[in-house]
Amino acid sequence: MTFARTDDGVDLYYEVTGTGTPIIFIHEFAATCQSWEAQVRHFSRWYSCITFNARGYPPSQVPTDTASYSQQRAVHDAIAVLDHAGVARAHIVGLSMGGFAALHLGLDHPQRARSLCVAGAGYGAEPEKQEVFQRETRNTAALLLEQGIEAFAMKYSRGPTRLSFERNDPRGYAEFQKTLAMQSALGLANTQLGVQLHRPSLYSLRDKMRNLKLPTLIVNGDEDTPCLGPALMMKATIPSAVMSVIPNCGHTLNSEVPDEFNRILGAFMAQADSGRWPLRSYALATDKATGMAS
Repeated sequence: MTFARTDDGVDLYYEVTGTGTPIIFIHEFAATCQSWEAQVRHFSRWYSCITFNARGYPPSQVPTDTASYSQQRAVHDAIAVLDHAGVARAHIVGLSMGGFAALHLGLDHPQRARSLCVAGAGYGAEPEKQEVFQRETRNTAALLLEQGIEAFAMKYSRGPTRLSFERNDPRGYAEFQKTLAMQSALGLANTQLGVQLHRPSLYSLRDKMRNLKLPTLIVNGDEDTPCLGPALMMKATIPSAVMSVIPNCGHTLNSEVPDEFNRILGAFMAQADSGRWPLRSYALATDKATGMAS
């Protein structure tokens, strides 16, 4: 096993598969690095694929103190893995919680990224939904600590944005449930209370997003309703962003429809590496929107 040591002394398990231009995949809350298997099998033919388990997800270390977990720390952990692997710049691909980390990495450390893929990110991000989201986060942590990982996995995996996964890929969905039930209840609870509870709303980041020049792919399933509004906001705000919506697909899109996800991601990274990525002009867009001649 290979581990990267973070600057606060936490060991993170990671894998590198293939050679070529590097991609780092950052997993969602209800998964591990194994959730990217379909992407690694596909892209390692042409790229160096890096996957890792976030802190709190064995065999990565599980700090017992909630203060060891934060959105900023999640970004630094991804960078620690890149550093240990000897990678200066990579395509950054993240799903859900990992999508937030990918976006923050691009905003705060653009020199480390070749491009960003922000997939399925945005749940609870609207300012008017922050209070409800924070209450749900505390309730999720309480469920984990009071009833254990198996009870949590059974309930969490039945969320409305996960049901299309069961419909589209029953075997993959069963594996998802099984893997979730094997995680650390403490690690997941601390992730909820340290990362999710205190992460800034995407809407508070719009000024920073307007200055983002990295090629950025926003991708969502059309049945992942809570994330569609924030995704549209990111697409409209980031001048270098494109957006793709996959039909009949929910939250876990990289596992639920891996062939389509890989097709979209592959085409995006190829164009990002071409050096011909378009950048929208907001002045022109504003003129056209108001009907003014430019």
